[in-house]
Amino acid sequence: MSRLAHSTHTDPLATEVCPVCKSTKYMNPNLKFLVNPVCYHKMCESCVDRIFSHGPAPCPIKGCSETLRKNRFRRQTFEDIQVEREVDIRKKVAKVFNRREEEFDSLREYNDYLNEVEDITFNLVHKIDIENTERRFQKHEDDWREAIKENASLAQQEQMQYAEQQKAEREKARRRREEARREEIEERREAEATRKDMLRRLENGQDPEEVKKERAAVQLKKRLNKQEAADRQSQLQAADARNGSSSFVIKGLKNKKAKLEPEAPVDPFGGLTFEHRYFALQGDYVWEGLQEAKRDVLISAGGYDIASFTGRALCEAFSGLGVMVADEAVEREKLQEPEGLSTTRAEVAATDVKMEDPF
Repeated sequence: MSRLAHSTHTDPLATEVCPVCKSTKYMNPNLKFLVNPVCYHKMCESCVDRIFSHGPAPCPIKGCSETLRKNRFRRQTFEDIQVEREVDIRKKVAKVFNRREEEFDSLREYNDYLNEVEDITFNLVHKIDIENTERRFQKHEDDWREAIKENASLAQQEQMQYAEQQKAEREKARRRREEARREEIEERREAEATRKDMLRRLENGQDPEEVKKERAAVQLKKRLNKQEAADRQSQLQAADARNGSSSFVIKGLKNKKAKLEPEAPVDPFGGLTFEHRYFALQGDYVWEGLQEAKRDVLISAGGYDIASFTGRALCEAFSGLGVMVADEAVEREKLQEPEGLSTTRAEVAATDVKMEDPF
């Protein structure tokens, strides 16, 4: 009696109690419990038939005001009801947020998308900011409605292709097993026939050594033929893999397509510009020498242009303004001297030089 009083072991069947009719699995081993994904309250199958057979009805659990339907009830998959609810929420979110990695230009964008999906899932599971989270969820569903349908259809096609590939691989494996079994039976039959033939030839008085050599030659030929068949089979499998019949699929970020830009006009000078930095060439100058040259027919008859003279004169006048000889000399010395030598010279220049009188 004391052992029963101090026993901490509880029967798991006794803990499964219907909250509506108080029936237990201990008293009724055939009792089945169902849950509704709206509120996730568990009740027995008899209560579900009794309450919800005539149409939608409020949940009979105290404090729950959800309206439930009979066709939504199902068997509980996981023992923990919170795990059951989280799995359902993740399935619901995955149906809407089904974009693929190859739809993104960079890994950062794809990771940000996954982070947003996990934030929405976490808020729905733990009931954090439900209104804002549901609004974000609905906005994404409305904005990407067509893409969601396309990705769902693509996922279904891939699943069907994967099932077909698995079926084909199982069929190939079955054929290989049957072929190996037939080869084994054939090898046993040939071995038995070879043994009987060798005994018959020995009975007829043939040389045992000669019979042994012939048997070894036949076995070697069979091994070579088997090796050639295996090599040929491996080559066919490699050819199938190169042709794309393999089930291995590589997925990843999409390849960025370079934007097509119009071709630039051909520059015969290779980017060399003729713009002047320190002066601007004018169309005409009030100088008597230039005016007389313009009026002289002998000068203009040969094709000489007065603007070429003025441009050359101004270029020669301003050509030395942008050249700093001292700075260029310092830069040239830095390029010519090694780094260690310049450091040594700086250290020597920083030290005091003592001059001693030799007399």
